[in-house]
Amino acid sequence: MILAPAYSPAHEAAQLLRDRGYAVLAPAGVAELAGCPLAQLQALSATWNDLPPDNYLKDGGRYRRRRHSCFVLDGGRLAQAPHRAHWQPVEYNALHGGMQRWFEPMRSDVVSASAWTGLLAALGRISSRLRGERPWFIEAHQFRIDTTDGIGRPTPEGAHRDGVDLVAVFLVAREGIKGGETRVFEADGPAGQRFTLTESWSLLLLDDARVIHESTPIQPTAAGGHRDTLVLTYRAGGFQGD
Repeated sequence: MILAPAYSPAHEAAQLLRDRGYAVLAPAGVAELAGCPLAQLQALSATWNDLPPDNYLKDGGRYRRRRHSCFVLDGGRLAQAPHRAHWQPVEYNALHGGMQRWFEPMRSDVVSASAWTGLLAALGRISSRLRGERPWFIEAHQFRIDTTDGIGRPTPEGAHRDGVDLVAVFLVAREGIKGGETRVFEADGPAGQRFTLTESWSLLLLDDARVIHESTPIQPTAAGGHRDTLVLTYRAGGFQGD
């Protein structure tokens, strides 16, 4: 049985992050947040068909494809940062931490889209409401988890935090699969929630200091089954690895 998430209005997102550490928005709420028609976000979805393989998976899997780019949002001005490796400490990613992982950058037609810039700016405003106004160092990851190996692992590192201030996980597409349940736990307590994002461009927002998250493995129900997500992380003070 698939447990649907309880969506919240976009204007309540920052308060919910302060109150409980997470918020879930419906696609219409995400479009409202980004200040664009939902169709403009959905127009970006086809670019997930063009992701190169992730060649760094330590479990030997072939189930993940991705692109990665970085941005700086400062005083409402968004700029793409020079291309850089993705790096995390082992404290936050025991499986792939401590590695300089170089992925292909996001396509120029994605990062120049008005829906894209509106989305990143809106999440920056939420980050500032949560932590105070400051420059935000943003990492963007386009992921496709497929079922080439019979099973795909959205979070092979297990339940984790990312070592940032805000994490945004967008469900972009879900086709021909079962599984992929989202789980959110208090970092310092027993409470937790589980649900499955199924609607394209629905969004899970996380205060990374307060909660731990993971997504369960996926299995195919039809040929070519896959799950596409966009993960944005916002961090004060610089990119990890600086």
